[in-house]
Formats: sequence, structure tokens, C-alpha cells
Amino acid sequence: MVFVLTGKDKGKSGRVIRVFPKEQRAIVEGINRLKKHARPTPQSPQGGIIEIYGKIHLSNLMLICPKCKKPTRVGFRILDNGKKIRYCKKCQDIVDEV
Repeated sequence: MVFVLTGKDKGKSGRVIRVFPKEQRAIVEGINRLKKHARPTPQSPQGGIIEIYGKIHLSNLMLICPKCKKPTRVGFRILDNGKKIRYCKKCQDIVDEV
């Protein structure tokens, strides 16, 4: 779950559907909805206006901590076994599953 910091959907939150690391963008459910006009084709004979989700830059998103349920910055720690994990800067709880 992420919280939107800027843009037309500022203040809303949603679940990340897909991430594009090379572009530094993500598609978030319910955020940045776009309307696309589709011509009738054999696959979709109806055509008309389709609603799709646009990509949003990762810098405009903030992770929502699963424990404290607040938007938070994320820090990194290396555990004793050498595994790198993310943690919530507000409540110091581990965000990633170990």
C-alpha cells in the first residue's frame, strides 16, 4: 500500500499493481485514472471509452507501514544473517517479511 504525495490524486492511497524499475514508475490501483477512446475491433466489438490506470513516478509515492498504518519513510538494515530489510522510520518495525 502506498500514499500519493503530489498530483491530482494527492492524499489518496492504493495498492501497487505493477512497478517499472527502469522508468522509476508504478501503476497504483485507483490512482491516475485515464480515459482512452477505443475503436471497435473483432476482440472488443463494443468499442467506446475505456478507463485505464496511468503510471506515477515513485518519488510521488510513500509507503504505508503495515503496523502503524501511516505514510512513512523507509530505512534499511542488514540483519545478522546478511539479509537486507526495510523498516519503518516512525515505529521502527520491519516492513519486509524476513
